[in-house]
Amino acid sequence: MADDRLHLTVRKNEAVNVVEFADRKILEELTIREIEEELFKLVDSEKSIKLLLNFKNVEHLSSAALGMLINLDKQVNKQSGKLVLSDIKPQIYEVFKITRLNKLFEIHDTAAAAMTRFS
Repeated sequence: MADDRLHLTVRKNEAVNVVEFADRKILEELTIREIEEELFKLVDSEKSIKLLLNFKNVEHLSSAALGMLINLDKQVNKQSGKLVLSDIKPQIYEVFKITRLNKLFEIHDTAAAAMTRFS
């Protein structure tokens, strides 16, 4: 069952919430706040949530969006959940490497590879 929101599409794949971003560019402060609100509502709705963020549609990501992801990771961990990222384009992954966020987040090349981390 797909659950369409303003900036996200969320579907359940077994016990995992797979999130895809509708926006190609996640740069605007308002957009980032709305995405954060949508993600936090999802995390708060399910104890020990299993969350896969699929970035296959995203071509640009601002530093503010990275901050939002850090906050999301803290919230997921606080609720004993698991957050995994996938399909990050090379130019965006470079930013994760420069900021050392590739050490904080579990990142996989594909959603299929990421799904195996939840079993």
